[in-house]
Amino acid sequence: MKFGLMFSNTGPFGRPEGCTHLAQTAENCGVESLWTVEHVAVPVGYESKYPYSEDGKMPGPENSPIPDPLVWLSFAAAVTKTIKLATGILILPQRHPIYTAKEFATLDVLSNGRAIAGIGIGWLEEEFAALDIPFKQRVGRTEECAVALKQLWGEKALPFEGKYYSWPAIESNPKPVQPGGVPIVVGGHVEGAARRAARIGDGFFPASGDLPKLFEALRDECDKIGRDPSEIELTTGGALRSLDDVKRFQDMGVSRLIVPPPGFDKDAVEKGLETLGNEFISKL
Repeated sequence: MKFGLMFSNTGPFGRPEGCTHLAQTAENCGVESLWTVEHVAVPVGYESKYPYSEDGKMPGPENSPIPDPLVWLSFAAAVTKTIKLATGILILPQRHPIYTAKEFATLDVLSNGRAIAGIGIGWLEEEFAALDIPFKQRVGRTEECAVALKQLWGEKALPFEGKYYSWPAIESNPKPVQPGGVPIVVGGHVEGAARRAARIGDGFFPASGDLPKLFEALRDECDKIGRDPSEIELTTGGALRSLDDVKRFQDMGVSRLIVPPPGFDKDAVEKGLETLGNEFISKL
């Protein structure tokens, strides 16, 4: 079992000293990956329902800083050596695939193959409106963009013709260090996300939800398209009280657990991550 940290670019970790301390401490304690969140802007008074809280609101006030995930991960790459660098998640339909391919490939080169492209369709309709991107097209744009990313990371310069994006043969360089390009991990806690992961993903990351049902939907979609579901790495979040909790996830086929930082000040981060390393990571 691998362990990652979610919300890595929020709060004090968005500052250079906080990012450096969190990233280096996590790496030293055996944490496998750092996962960032994204909102390019938060419309004041938004009415869209945040799907991961009972009150429908994101944690913290609307003016909470949320650093750009790829810039933050590039900084983290410069102060670490082995820990993987993941977007968790990047709101893919809000970004053009040509720019996104270049940014992930650059991160992968500069980190020597440590990038992970965690992607999602987004939920904040007012944010899409501010960007002048049709909210109702986000599923189609996400799937088409993922296909385009993999093509742009390939060796040949090929034309692309889709419903939302098209271009003639173009060169997109540098290429990612990782064979096959940067792994794409599809985020989401509904059946549609599970089936999307089967079609376009190298991994699936439901942060919550009915995991057995979601994993069954993923396997069902794999059967329909003739894909081996073991090719898709399963990641999720969850509370860890004992190694029995880890075994429960392992029995479902999960190979990576993502947990929040154990605190916000330096002492809490160090103590919490040392406990994670000693009581869980070192025993698995």
